[in-house]
Amino acid sequence: MEAINNFLESTGFYRITEEPLQLVMIGIACLLMFLAIVKKFEPLLLLPIAFGMLLTNLPGAGMYHADFFAGGHVDWSQFAAGNAGLIDILYLGVKLGIYPSLIFLGVGTMTDFGPLIANPKSLLLGAAAQLGIFLTYIGATLLGFTGPEASSIGIIGGADGPTAIYTTALLAPHLLGPIAVAAYSYMALVPVIQPPIMKLLTTKEERRIKMKQLRPVSRQERILFPIIVTIFVSFVLPSAAPLIGCLMLGNLFRECGVVERLSKTAQNELMNIVTIFLGVSVGATATAKNFLNPQTLMILGLGVVAFSFGTGGGVLLAKLMNVFSKDKVNPLIGSAGVSAVPMAARVSQVVGQKEDPSNFLLMHAMGPNVAGVIGSAVAAGVLLSLFG
Repeated sequence: MEAINNFLESTGFYRITEEPLQLVMIGIACLLMFLAIVKKFEPLLLLPIAFGMLLTNLPGAGMYHADFFAGGHVDWSQFAAGNAGLIDILYLGVKLGIYPSLIFLGVGTMTDFGPLIANPKSLLLGAAAQLGIFLTYIGATLLGFTGPEASSIGIIGGADGPTAIYTTALLAPHLLGPIAVAAYSYMALVPVIQPPIMKLLTTKEERRIKMKQLRPVSRQERILFPIIVTIFVSFVLPSAAPLIGCLMLGNLFRECGVVERLSKTAQNELMNIVTIFLGVSVGATATAKNFLNPQTLMILGLGVVAFSFGTGGGVLLAKLMNVFSKDKVNPLIGSAGVSAVPMAARVSQVVGQKEDPSNFLLMHAMGPNVAGVIGSAVAAGVLLSLFG
């Protein structure tokens, strides 16, 4: 009978009575999987995040131990003693900043910086779209969050999941689960969130502005661009070097034309493997204790604010540029300054074509869109320099 009792007490059915809120978290994980599979909300990362959330809330599974990473430090003695679970080991890639940097390597191989090089002014639009990050940071501090926590929440406004994860893992790891879910959920909702703001801030005439065709970009420019950006940004903000360096290394793989095998590996096999590890380990941080609290609701609300101000910042700067510029800029491309590539650029194209079907804004919008990737990494570097 003692053996039977020991077996029964080791089952999840018995252990769930000790932490009934885990059932709620399992339900939330299933909801997120539904959104990823059926509604296709950023499925490549939301699905592994949701499954990681499921795994960490299975009673008695012991795959992730938040206390091993308490206080922002890794308790290496637990790993040496063999007490670490599977996700504890995978989470080291998040904690040490490895996975987000490798994701940026893959993103670099898939990103064409040609539209940005052809129209350097679009870099300003990408920078203006980071307005949401810093305004949300201010709002979060007013709501009682600490500087590091507010920084991690604000970075959601960059619409860049890996950057949000990288920043949060270093500054506020206890908020990693809610921030990751918010970042990737709202990235999927860019086509829903952005158009009303774009229309509110522009007139019909502005939305119908046609822009000149972009000039061709030489191979030499494409090769020099990632090298120059890496050097310049790293000198100004050394804390942004891991993200910017990996992004630009991937882009150099793409543009130099002599390492095609490395380029294909970075954007396919490596990217896919790291995406799985990143998603599952980030999702595992969403325990009932860290997720089911008023802070999570505030983070979700502030995430919408961050996206909205980021969209508005890009649009308003484009309107301001038109006051001083001879060649008019369609303000709709300013909304693409958030770094949801290429989704935000497509939204600019769709909204513009609803006003004038003959207007093609996609390539023009790709300039601020890829500038937003650089901008969000730079913003993360600023916040890490202040609070890291």
